[in-house]
Amino acid sequence: MLCRMIVKWRAVREAARGPVVTYALIAGCCAAFLASPASGLNPSYGTGERLLATGTAYFRHWGVVPDELFSGAARPLLTPLTALFVHGSWLHLLGNMLFLYVFGAMTEERMGRPAFLVFYLCTGYVALAAYAAAHASSDQTLVGASGAISAALGAFLCLFPRARVTSLFPFLLFLPLRFPAWIVLMFWFGLQWLAAHRAASGPGVAYLAHVVGFSVGFCYAWVRYRRTTRVRRPVTAVEGDSQP
Repeated sequence: MLCRMIVKWRAVREAARGPVVTYALIAGCCAAFLASPASGLNPSYGTGERLLATGTAYFRHWGVVPDELFSGAARPLLTPLTALFVHGSWLHLLGNMLFLYVFGAMTEERMGRPAFLVFYLCTGYVALAAYAAAHASSDQTLVGASGAISAALGAFLCLFPRARVTSLFPFLLFLPLRFPAWIVLMFWFGLQWLAAHRAASGPGVAYLAHVVGFSVGFCYAWVRYRRTTRVRRPVTAVEGDSQP
């Protein structure tokens, strides 16, 4: 009886703390952005041409450069991890953090904190590395947490397929409509798939990283949790122009 009470107390205490890993990842991304030239808040980076040059050097140092990743040097092999905390603009950061907050919290709760952290970092690494491999000769820098967040979306789809998601669609005049998660996320994945086939290797949104991350996240959750009962639970999300 005492052991059962201790286990229950620990479970209640863990639940009360909330999705600590998700919050920590959001805080880390925000702190890294505020300290970067992209935020425009640090006067030491200068202005005008100097700021542009500093920003370019900053992204090349911390981001993934495909033709350097597979050069055989050791340092570029770490960039798929550091790039997960680097964002190119306020819109890029806020869009990613919104998706991470909405879909990451419940995924973390289902997986557990240590497992979710490892899942996030590993799937993010794979997504960015896969994009770099597909554009191995490119010297364009790739930054952002979108690969890892897409993996969280894929895992969410597998774990909570019937959760009700409130979405805002631009072509429906941003009317808030509620759909099952599997409809919203499969619609999102379809858009990424189509965009990945049309995208060039130049700068822009790394749709292929989204597709790879989502697929890896879904497959991992299916293999790891397919024998457990899927959770039915409501959730509120925003699905609009901002893409993770």
